[in-house]
Amino acid sequence: MSEFANTSTAEDRIALRCEDLHRYLGEGAGQVHVLKGVSLALERGKIYAIVGPSGCGKSTLLYLLGLLDKPDGGEIFMGGEPMTTASDLGRTAARCAHLGFVFQFHFLLKEFTALDNVMIPMRKLAKLSPLEMEAKATSYLESVGLGDKVSRLATQLSGGEQQRVAIARSLANTPSIILADEPTGNLDVANSNIVIELLTRLARENDQAILIVTHNTEIAKQCDHILTMEDGQFLS
Repeated sequence: MSEFANTSTAEDRIALRCEDLHRYLGEGAGQVHVLKGVSLALERGKIYAIVGPSGCGKSTLLYLLGLLDKPDGGEIFMGGEPMTTASDLGRTAARCAHLGFVFQFHFLLKEFTALDNVMIPMRKLAKLSPLEMEAKATSYLESVGLGDKVSRLATQLSGGEQQRVAIARSLANTPSIILADEPTGNLDVANSNIVIELLTRLARENDQAILIVTHNTEIAKQCDHILTMEDGQFLS
């Protein structure tokens, strides 16, 4: 796969863009410059991988792009709108409307069914009726191969199935961007391949930009673009 370049991408195809992001952690003599002027653009319909050693800033960048933290410098644009100076309410609304998250741990509510877990973001957004939410959640579970297990409790699903429910949940509000932090870290090879194939297919079908942080080079090779990070910067 080729290294990432954003110079020829039409602006209207960019789902998320950041410019010159900086992030410091700690204070005084112990302060660490974790991100050192990171810029990137994510095009709809494409899947990107960030690879690099532990501690290089990959997850820190993902949390900034997911509006879960704020940078100390630089700007993040989502749907063309600046996010860094947006209010907490505005950032929460943008996160709910535009972003889906898949983490290494699925974070399903164990006492809820697969269907109920997928409906949680829809209930938070509150734009659909209960019947519409149920139909949409069922459709997403079918798209990840779990149409026959919508009524199963999370505890009644295998690890691979739980992660697929988490992927369906990330799709709940039809986000333009999906951010995945080591989404196959707890899965065996077979289930890892299923998850990556699902994410790749969904990026194409739903015209979404997908960004995956991974240590797995085989997973990265299946993505459209590989971004290699070292010491808080992308290597050119």
